[in-house]
Parts: sequence; structure tokens; C-alpha cells
Amino acid sequence: MARILDGHDPQHLAEAVDALVAGRLVAFPTETVYGLGANAADDAAVARIFAAKGRPADHPLIVHVAHMEASQPLAAAIPPAAQSLMTAFWPGPLTVIVPRRPGVAEAAAGGQDTIGLRCPAHPVARALLEACARRGVPGLAGPSANQFGRVSPTTAEHVAGEFDADVLVLDGGACQVGIESTIVDCSRGRPVLLRPGMIGRAEIEAVLNEPLLDRDAQAPRAPGTLEAHYAPRAQLRLMSADILQTALQVLGDSSPKLALYSRTVRAPRGMQYRRMPADAAEAAQQLFAVLREFDAAGAELIWVESPPSSPEWDGVRDRLARAAAS
Repeated sequence: MARILDGHDPQHLAEAVDALVAGRLVAFPTETVYGLGANAADDAAVARIFAAKGRPADHPLIVHVAHMEASQPLAAAIPPAAQSLMTAFWPGPLTVIVPRRPGVAEAAAGGQDTIGLRCPAHPVARALLEACARRGVPGLAGPSANQFGRVSPTTAEHVAGEFDADVLVLDGGACQVGIESTIVDCSRGRPVLLRPGMIGRAEIEAVLNEPLLDRDAQAPRAPGTLEAHYAPRAQLRLMSADILQTALQVLGDSSPKLALYSRTVRAPRGMQYRRMPADAAEAAQQLFAVLREFDAAGAELIWVESPPSSPEWDGVRDRLARAAAS
């Protein structure tokens, strides 16, 4: 099991920085999920992320930076749209994809000539990134700190159960956003929404003063955009409230190892059940923790009531749809 350090303890923070400078992996908290970090400029260290997660080496990683100016060593250019989004939403849960500076962070970019950059808002992440920058580390490659394709971690304990003692985990408490960042491709002229998150399309379009295009076949590869992703060990199925209610009635009392996560449908007595909040932000904050809770309790099947179709639920709907596709 990975070793947990107190992310608010200066000595533990210094230990984490020493480990990253030495090419080791350190999981760290962000406001979205916990990331599995390595020096983005050290291709050998980044390769350890891919190996530890079981992640394909051509599937790019987001690089976390301490502030907007820290993007300069990693980016060949910051297009105007990216500049506007950085100014409006950094630090925060938004990733921009921009042209990558040649010869830098090739492994983290999955071999592409673009790179995804984000400045997280979590105070522990910011302290870590600033301390790393002082030691010559331009940014931290940091995918979610879990096995590839599985449920993302939102607490240090989630991370510790995924990796062995070679990985250090900085504990910064439970993540407040709970799902991964919105990703916008700014590398090809018109900005394109590649992954929804809790910063919504309307907020982004208001800053850019133009509509976001939808993902197309020419879009760069980006994290979390595979059809199947974010999956618990249990089989997850999304259903409308009406279908879910009917399915429960048909099932009757024969419901061993079934868990229910819903807003409007109540579970029969004795069934594992968590109520989905009516607020999208609250639902996002707890989503991955609930799925992990059901897995830990031995659920083999998870039935989830489909979230509302309104824009504020886009990120939650996206994660559940990909989890159900696994």
C-alpha cells in the first residue's frame, strides 16, 4: 500500500518534492481528483506513471503548472483563446490544449505535438507545484491516481489502495469538485470542447465570445475521452426513473449484490442504496466515492438513475455514460 503523507506538513511536502526531483511518483490532491504526479520534463519518470497505471503510452497526460507563466517552458505558443481561458478560469478545473514546445514533455504528451495544461486550485497542489518549480521541475504530469480506466480517486485513502509503497501520497482531504477538469482544445484555431466538466460550455463561450465546436476526428487525443472509462468493478447500468422503477418491481426481493444510486427512485429494504443529490455540483463531488463505496461493499451490479439533461449535469452524465460502457 502507498504511504500517505500530510500535505499540509512542510516536512512531508519537502519529502514529496525530493521524491519528484529524484524521478519518483507522488500522488497529490487537486480540487477535481487526486493525480499521480511525475516530473513532466523527465520522460523516464513519466514512463513510471504509465507502468503504474497500466495506461497506454500514447494516451496523453495533463501537465499541472503553478501559474500561467509556468506554461511558457512547455508550450510552443499560447493561442489567444487559451490565454483568455487561463485568465478567466485558472487556477481551477479547466485544461487547455496548446501546441507543445519541441523537445519538452514528449512522453507526457503521448508523443503528440500538443500538450494539455492546467493550473489546479487546491492549496496543497499549488504549494507542491511552486516548490517543484524552485527545484527546476516545470510541471507535473498528473493523470488520475488509479488503475487505467477505473474509478478516479477523491481521497488519499482511495489512492493508497491502488499502489504499492513506492508511491507517496500527499493527503489534502476529500476533493471538492470530484470529477476531472473540462478540456478545451485551443491548438487548431477554433476552440473545441473535448471533455465536459463542472466549468460548463456556456461559461466558456461567454469568455471566448464564440461557440465551442464539438469534438471531431482530427482532435488531439485527450485524457478521459475513451468510450469506456471511469468504471467500477461492478457492472454499471444507467436507466430512466420509469425503467428503473419497473426493473425494481420485476426484481422483487431477489436483489443480492445489487446497489442503487438514484434521485427519485427509492430502494427496497435491505438493498445497498445512496441517494443522488438533486444539485449537479454535489452529485459530482460524491460520484466516484459512491461508486468505490459500492465496490467495497461487494456490489456486482450498480443501477443508476440517469441524470437530468440540463447543461450543469454534462460532466456527471459524461462520466456515468463512460462507466456504463465498460
